[in-house]
Amino acid sequence: MVVQTPPRLYSIEEYFTLEESAEYRSEYRNGEIVPMTGGSINHNQIIINLIISLGLAFRQQDYLLYTSDLRLWIPRYQQYTYPDILIIKGEPIFQEGRTDTIVNPSIIFEILSKSTSSRDRGDKFTYYRSIPEFQEYILIDQYQFHIEQFSKTSESNWLFKESDDEDGVLTLASANCQIPHRQIYDRVNFNQKDEG
Repeated sequence: MVVQTPPRLYSIEEYFTLEESAEYRSEYRNGEIVPMTGGSINHNQIIINLIISLGLAFRQQDYLLYTSDLRLWIPRYQQYTYPDILIIKGEPIFQEGRTDTIVNPSIIFEILSKSTSSRDRGDKFTYYRSIPEFQEYILIDQYQFHIEQFSKTSESNWLFKESDDEDGVLTLASANCQIPHRQIYDRVNFNQKDEG
């Protein structure tokens, strides 16, 4: 009989102590510390493309754009995570006592990989929906033209759209922004092998 040892649980204070001296980032999941996997070249290219497009679109708007170096705290689920791209409407609200962890994203982008796809579509989306300011969730497939978009309605329901159209346009429902799919996938090589 194989006996599984339960994972060690850490306090939030222990997590921050380890995170501040670690060579790589980790997520905190209700006591568990989970190392983050590295991104592929396609993953990074899509993030760069989005930063350029979103940065230009938001120059005259009241939105701030951040990448995965900024940590997100989700208090209801005791989760610290690093979304690929966070967009905040107005000013960032920091977790009490921190200047590196925010609590008020309006829009989140995740670039899907083989190792993160099910979590990004499942648990993470559940956790993100507990954030009052959260309005829109965009999932970008790095292996083919495929974009999934969840938008919160005024009745607090979530609308789902998806597109495989190379000539399509991603239109954010909660901000004045349109990005052609070809711009999102510019210089992405779908033949590139990915271990993630």
